[in-house]
Order: sequence, then C-alpha cells, then structure tokens
Amino acid sequence: MFSELEISAPAGLKTKEFVLRPLLASDAELDHDAVMESREFLRKWEQSTWPEDDFTVEANRDDLMKAERRHANGDAFTYTVVNLDQTECLGCVYVLPPDAKMFTDAQVTAVGADQWSDCDAMVFFWVRASRLPEHLDRTLLDSLITWFEQEWSFTAPVIVTNEQFDQQVAMLDGTDLRRRFEVKVPDDPGKYLAYA
Repeated sequence: MFSELEISAPAGLKTKEFVLRPLLASDAELDHDAVMESREFLRKWEQSTWPEDDFTVEANRDDLMKAERRHANGDAFTYTVVNLDQTECLGCVYVLPPDAKMFTDAQVTAVGADQWSDCDAMVFFWVRASRLPEHLDRTLLDSLITWFEQEWSFTAPVIVTNEQFDQQVAMLDGTDLRRRFEVKVPDDPGKYLAYA
C-alpha cells in the first residue's frame, strides 16, 4: 500500500484543456453524468456490469466517499478531470499500488525483460465518451506522463488498460509507450495491459 511508503500525492494539475484534482464526494453529480454517458466502454474497462443502467447519483456518492477516504489515507489516489471552470467532469485518473487487491491473485506475464516487482504504481484513466473524438484521452495521457515524471516520487509507474477497451488500447499502441505486462485476473474475461 502507498500509505506504508509515505507517497505524497500532488494537489493536482492544470493545463489549458482541463483541471486534474482529487475526486471528492461532492463531485457525485458531475461524475455520475460522465460515468453514465460512458457506461458502455466503462463496462469493458471494468470487466463488470458497472455502471448498471439504474446506477444512481447517491450510489455514486457512496463510491466517491470511499475513493476520497482512500486518497486521504494514502492507500490509493483518485483524481477527477474537469473542464477549466469545473462545471463538467471529463474523466477520472486512478493511481493504485502494485499490491492492490485486484492484483492479488492475478497472473502477470512480462512481455519483455521487465519485472512486475519493479513497478511502483498502476495508473488507470478514462475520459468521457463525447470527448474521445477530439482525442482528449491522448491529451490527458501526454499530460499524465509529464506529471508523473516531474511531480510524483514513483520511479516505475505503468499505464494500465483492459484489452477489451479497443479504443484505449489502440491509442496507447500509437504512442512511444511499450506494452510491458499482461495481467489476467481470475474470472475476468479479458486481460489488463500495462504500458511504460
């Protein structure tokens, strides 16, 4: 867990396109709007039925309260991506430790000579469906790479997606990043792909 490593999470990031800041329970309505607009690809990304068609703002608020608590405790970090006046949620960024529960029983296969034990952070992100045509996902990714290099203390973070999220896989494959690991979680239909 990050809390044992005393990782100091940056307060956020502001670019000319968006603001990245810690996700709060008070963001429930804005976040819910982005989640529900993007639910078809989020289900592939999550490898689950989440979010269900009847997922409510209140249920989302409960989820966000847990994320806010994990962030405050330093167990995992969740950031919302919002427009410059913070009236629209554009997506989310999640920073998990390599020993996160989801990886406990996972089978990790290295694509090259890298060692999973050398990775010190797993970074997941998504942007709302209506912003994909303008390539906001690539803009966010480029900003995240620089942000992690300059403001975080990690030495070997990886960007993680799911092989079923075709659009994000294609976007990552089109960058200078290289696929380092394939991660198979028991009972999940697809593999997670980790890039660095």
